[in-house]
Amino acid sequence: MDATGLETLSDSELHERAVRYAVRHGDLGFLWNLLKVIPAAEAATGHQSESTADLTRVSALLSDAITAGEGNLGQALRPIYLDYLRRHPDA
Repeated sequence: MDATGLETLSDSELHERAVRYAVRHGDLGFLWNLLKVIPAAEAATGHQSESTADLTRVSALLSDAITAGEGNLGQALRPIYLDYLRRHPDA
């Protein structure tokens, strides 16, 4: 999908495409980066307490990663998904 087409996708669709592609291709670097930026994205969306909890609880962070395409968090992570999908047009 070209860059213009990606821009029209919802945050949830971008998340799904990026994560599905990364899992299918064993791109642990992207998945690890996603886990690292979720606390900052949580803080940016006004959920400071959740970002602090995520840093100390891996299970909470993994749960956030699964739903990281929804709501304000999905919106905050949108640039990361767009960047990744632009670098992998076959996703």
